[in-house]
Amino acid sequence: MTPPSQKPSHPRRTPQANAPAPQAEHPATARIQEAVDARDALAAALSGAGIQLPMMDVRTPWPDTEGDDSARPARYALVHLGVCSAPVALALAAVIRNGTAR
Repeated sequence: MTPPSQKPSHPRRTPQANAPAPQAEHPATARIQEAVDARDALAAALSGAGIQLPMMDVRTPWPDTEGDDSARPARYALVHLGVCSAPVALALAAVIRNGTAR
């Protein structure tokens, strides 16, 4: 990180009139963002209930490949909840049980 008193060594780029227009978001990117948003919402809800899973991640499968070395982006993304200790699993079960009892 550059200290505030020093200027970065590379100049800041400004948009140019002939710069290409931003491309529309790729569908795979939207699916990954959806999974990231879901992971963050779940983590916030769990945190509000006093539960923290040690490792929550977003994962995608390997890209689909066809015989001609072309790869299509993954069709989906998954929220990976990782592993947790027995006490955390019991606390999570209690929160779910309490929530469904309403």
